[in-house]
Amino acid sequence: MKNIFLTFLALVLWGSTYSQNYTQYVNPFIGTTNFGTTNPGAIVPQGMVSVVPFNVTGSDKNKWDKDAMWWSTPYSYDNSFLTGFSHVNLSGVGCPDLGVIMVMPTTGKVDARIKKYGSLMSEQQAEPGYYSCQLDKYGIKAEVTATQRTGLSKFTFPEGQSNILIDLGNSLTNEMGASIKIVNSTEVEGFRMTGNFCYEGNSERPVYFVARFSQPAKSFGAFKKMPAMQAEEAWSSTADKFKYYEGFLHPVAGDSIGAYFSFDTKQNESVAVQVGVSYVSIDNARQNLEFESTEFDFEATRANAHQQWESTLSKIKVEGGTNDQKTVFYSALYHMHIHPNIINDVNGQYPLMESYGTGEVTDRNRYTIFSLWDTYRNFHPLMSLVYPDKQLDMVRSMVDMYKEGGWLPKWELNSKETFTMNGDPSFPVIVDTYLRGLTDFDVDAAYEGMIKSATTPEKDNKIRLGNDFYLEHGYVPFTEDYDRSVSIALEYYLADWNLGQFAKALGKTDDYKRFDKQSKQYVNYYDKKEFKMLRPKHPDGTFLKSFDPLQGKDFEPVHGFHEGTAWQYTFGVPHDVKGLIKLNGGGKKFTQKLQYIFDDGLFDMANEPDMHYPFLFNYVKGEEWRAQKETRRLIDTYFKNSPDGLPGNDDCGTMSAWVVYGMMGIYPVSPGNMDYTITTPVFDKVTIALDNRFYPGKTFEIVRHSKNKGNFIQEIRIDGKPVNSFFINHKDVVEGAKMEITTGSK
Repeated sequence: MKNIFLTFLALVLWGSTYSQNYTQYVNPFIGTTNFGTTNPGAIVPQGMVSVVPFNVTGSDKNKWDKDAMWWSTPYSYDNSFLTGFSHVNLSGVGCPDLGVIMVMPTTGKVDARIKKYGSLMSEQQAEPGYYSCQLDKYGIKAEVTATQRTGLSKFTFPEGQSNILIDLGNSLTNEMGASIKIVNSTEVEGFRMTGNFCYEGNSERPVYFVARFSQPAKSFGAFKKMPAMQAEEAWSSTADKFKYYEGFLHPVAGDSIGAYFSFDTKQNESVAVQVGVSYVSIDNARQNLEFESTEFDFEATRANAHQQWESTLSKIKVEGGTNDQKTVFYSALYHMHIHPNIINDVNGQYPLMESYGTGEVTDRNRYTIFSLWDTYRNFHPLMSLVYPDKQLDMVRSMVDMYKEGGWLPKWELNSKETFTMNGDPSFPVIVDTYLRGLTDFDVDAAYEGMIKSATTPEKDNKIRLGNDFYLEHGYVPFTEDYDRSVSIALEYYLADWNLGQFAKALGKTDDYKRFDKQSKQYVNYYDKKEFKMLRPKHPDGTFLKSFDPLQGKDFEPVHGFHEGTAWQYTFGVPHDVKGLIKLNGGGKKFTQKLQYIFDDGLFDMANEPDMHYPFLFNYVKGEEWRAQKETRRLIDTYFKNSPDGLPGNDDCGTMSAWVVYGMMGIYPVSPGNMDYTITTPVFDKVTIALDNRFYPGKTFEIVRHSKNKGNFIQEIRIDGKPVNSFFINHKDVVEGAKMEITTGSK
């Protein structure tokens, strides 16, 4: 009865919104090549589980490659060798981790060797909440879908012996160790260790699972890889041997282990497997499975996932533009709802930050995967505007991490700190959220955590490198080859400016003055005489002599900067653009230098430090047309309806947030600053549905009136009144403004 009701409900919901059909404009294959590191796997918005086709990539395509196991994504569109479907994954990141709990269908005799059981795949299809392909080696059709905490796979087999492997030995994580136990002929349970994202910190943590099959297996057993006798045999075919334990109902532990379930299938007979996941315990994984189970009703689960995506994507409605432009836009909005994802189980339990203890939430969700160095720039401001309920829960999660672990997060993964990237990136996220009117979190604890990070001496500070010198002299000195000193300091300046804004809003005047002053110390790095750029500086105050502004291109090692050249950081002061213009000799010289970066190919769309650059032209009167030209060029050049349709790592939705803003025609240049700057919209009309639980307006509309095919702005009206500015304040937006933009060829 439950099964019939869920099927009926899901199909009704699906049908009721199908006329809108926002998901038709989502292409999950966008970003699956060209280092975008996204994947087409099945997931629901902010889901803990994603069921992803795992096809390890490498220089030798279309077959298993052990060296490719260290790549940062479980999937690449360029490779056709499938080794299973992993259930806990990352999307759009630059380092390997997760990709665990692998489920793989095969036929014939069971063989646990990945090089043997892998298969070429074809006929791939993907849409939000669904993925399918054909396994050519076996004649199997594989289909997968998901709920928040479970994955559901349906495998349609040929006649004969058909098998489903649960492989815990292969993944992207560099941590080893697992345990598996067959409960009976329809159920298996266990856990797999994960961790050490970017090989930094100690983010090791177990992920637990329970898997159930839609029918009893005819036979089943566990398997374990036997150790090689000699180190040089580790990758030889003779050493790649497994021991099989048929009918074994006791736990098996080790590194390369798993279980197999075999079925005697008829032609086109389907067997489904549902996998529940938890970061707390096997019991919780089983509870998640039972609570979210649709009793193996694949179509009901798929329809439910589809409806969740329709509801999420419907918050922004675009009209006009081409189908490809709509696909780029809604695919980006889709990618923004993969991370951060929930980590709490259905009973509210979750792993405490930096420990193996258990916490509990009752009236909200606990989130994880905070790639904050990336996402503070645009992702979180966009979430605040369009999805304020989720953004509030994300901030609450961050503040709770401080309460549990003693520090606000930097790059958090599954309640562990990875210490990846630079700065104090939680500051701009929390302050920007607060200033946008989303204040229902523990503000006192958040402020306390910021003050602790900003003022604690370096020897006791887990977040801020070089903090002693920075606090005394106003900059982080260059002390060794290829350090990140300038990049680190620029992040501190932005964080401290936001802390100052927070202090000001809370009436803490002395703190405001202190941190606002501190945030302007970027002038220490400005070389006025020779390069007229930001330049690494020694502790004695002298500039680095062996300075090459082009060093660091294409991620090569660079002195004083991180993942970029000096050109990509010299305008990296979004909180004080007016001061930056003055430092560079005024508007004319500033504009010339900024335009030179674009004209000479020095701008990098594939990474975060300079992604606000095209919008900086709006700060110079009469030069705003350059922002319109460059943003449209970047959108048309780098964002496409194809697997290579992202310019680089999506970075947990950051690249996607950039193009969503750019195509709508607004952008938040600096977190903590409540002005959006304006550029030419791609679409004729954009309607953002405002959440009335948080904002007074019903919708914010952006309407474009085009006199001809030109993309240059000739007039801006807000609520019918002409404005002589290329900025609109957040307050006007959330009160329900209508912004009309007239464009032409001049």
